[in-house]
Amino acid sequence: MFISSVGGHLTQLLQLKDMFKDYNYVLITEKTEVTKNFKEKYNMEYLVYGSRKYLFTYIFKFLFNIIKSFYLFVKYRPNVIVTTGTHTAVPMCYIGWLFRRKVIFIESFAKNDSPTLSGRLVYPIATTFVVQWESMKKYYPKAEYWGWIY
Repeated sequence: MFISSVGGHLTQLLQLKDMFKDYNYVLITEKTEVTKNFKEKYNMEYLVYGSRKYLFTYIFKFLFNIIKSFYLFVKYRPNVIVTTGTHTAVPMCYIGWLFRRKVIFIESFAKNDSPTLSGRLVYPIATTFVVQWESMKKYYPKAEYWGWIY
């Protein structure tokens, strides 16, 4: 299972698309104008898009996405969850952790001098935590530096 929010996180995750052909995969992201046609190209599922700018509605959308994430987890029963973050992916990572699945978190390429909120939340439970900058190991000492995924 590959999961991320839209935007740069999804762009980074799609750098791994060559791996899709080697696995029975599902790609999960938020449904937006940009992603609505992805079903034509990828095995897709969608969560509801929510922006933290609109906190009141975001809370309800986030709660809905937690429930839908659990449904998708049960539907696909992934052995591994790979994510580049952010808030969209955190519930799925915890669901996977609760069911003892591998959780691979790839910290954002854009972050080379401070951690992301989703990274801080998932770091304690991730099976493998990857940073794209060696400088990030000061925030995540047990992380693995694999270089850039671009």
